[in-house]
Amino acid sequence: MDSRKLGLTEGTIWKQLLLFFFPILIGTFFQQLYNTVDTIIVGQYVGTSALAAVGSTGNLTNLIVNFFVGLSSGATVVIAQFYGANEKKRVSKAVHTSIAMSLVCGIFMTLFGLVFAYQCLQMIGVPNDIIDASSLYMRLYFLSMLPGVVYNIGAGILRAIGDSKTPLYYLAVCCFVNVLFDYLFVVYFNSGIAGAAIATVIAQFVCAILVSIKLMRSKDCYQLRLKEIAFDYPILKRIIKIGIPAGIQSTMYSVSNIVLQTRINTFGTNTIASWAVYIKIDALYWMISGAFGSSITTFAGQNYGAHFYQRVKDGLKTCLMMSLVSAAIISLLLWNFGNAICHIFSTDPQIIQECNQIIHFLTPFYFTFCCVEIMSGIMRGCGDAFKPMLLVCFGVCVLRILWVMFVSPFFTSFKMVIISYPITWTVTSILFILYYIKFHSHYLKD
Repeated sequence: MDSRKLGLTEGTIWKQLLLFFFPILIGTFFQQLYNTVDTIIVGQYVGTSALAAVGSTGNLTNLIVNFFVGLSSGATVVIAQFYGANEKKRVSKAVHTSIAMSLVCGIFMTLFGLVFAYQCLQMIGVPNDIIDASSLYMRLYFLSMLPGVVYNIGAGILRAIGDSKTPLYYLAVCCFVNVLFDYLFVVYFNSGIAGAAIATVIAQFVCAILVSIKLMRSKDCYQLRLKEIAFDYPILKRIIKIGIPAGIQSTMYSVSNIVLQTRINTFGTNTIASWAVYIKIDALYWMISGAFGSSITTFAGQNYGAHFYQRVKDGLKTCLMMSLVSAAIISLLLWNFGNAICHIFSTDPQIIQECNQIIHFLTPFYFTFCCVEIMSGIMRGCGDAFKPMLLVCFGVCVLRILWVMFVSPFFTSFKMVIISYPITWTVTSILFILYYIKFHSHYLKD
């Protein structure tokens, strides 16, 4: 297939966005199933303490993983811009630079997790009755970092040139592998949370191998040649210029969530488990939101590279409307069927009741986040990643931490802790709307 047919610079905008969006969404769903399946099987076959142990590691692992995902988005944007401008040699150099970066980052992340897992869990106040199990799970999980970052860069390369379907196919295969080995290790061999982590590692290696083979077999400008893997420093600088702020922006959510998790840990094991279940259910919305963000970033990157500025502006309006409609639909679905979904993760009546209360409290506010995801995606696709990072840093991270540290301690209610989510979503969306007025006149002036 001629990869130019996969581009996003032509055709009806809403159709192009949806055709690109749905494979990303379904792929993200399969990727999310890595940890979700762990949670379901651990919760059903090992118990509440093990469920809390797995759940307590989520924010820490996401902190590191999200930074690299943000960093890799710099590669996606740069490749998309080169591809939109039809600069094939620069596409090739960007591909090999991105793979080299993924190998270095993957090794560093693995070593960090193996050495500092226990200390990091102590810092966020994981209870003593589950910290050993949490540390074991986290160390084993970090063995998947190297193949994980290779896959994410490879998938980002494919999406940059407009192919969002191939990563979906690979994730479907790997999700099946993860489910198979989860059941085999945890249920059949009775290996507990260690088996769940090992199953995830195996699945991530399968993903990395599949995407690497796809890139090596390509006959187009994004073909991967192992002997050419090296840093092109001007391109690396350009990737980092976009990727580092995007990575920091991604980690801002995790940093604030870690602070919030520390506060949640004071409410005891049952609340930790209930929150862990909610986070897995809540991921449904964030998968949709993130898929829209990835779609509009690539869309903006290709069209900005091709100097189709009006198309970028039209894409923002279209994608924002679709995101708002999706937020409303997901809110209604979770509000009405949240209780039934909770039963998938746990059979403990107290966990189910508390988790359902969280769902009813937070889901009606999903729409307040839409401007953040879509506008930051547009700005990043056009090459402006620093100022969106600052907006997220203040609106989400700083404000949420201030709330958790200085406001919520005056209240004993758990809801007064988690109300920081809709408050910070709303404030950050307002900040993005105000900044977009200036961004629009500078970057998208015909």
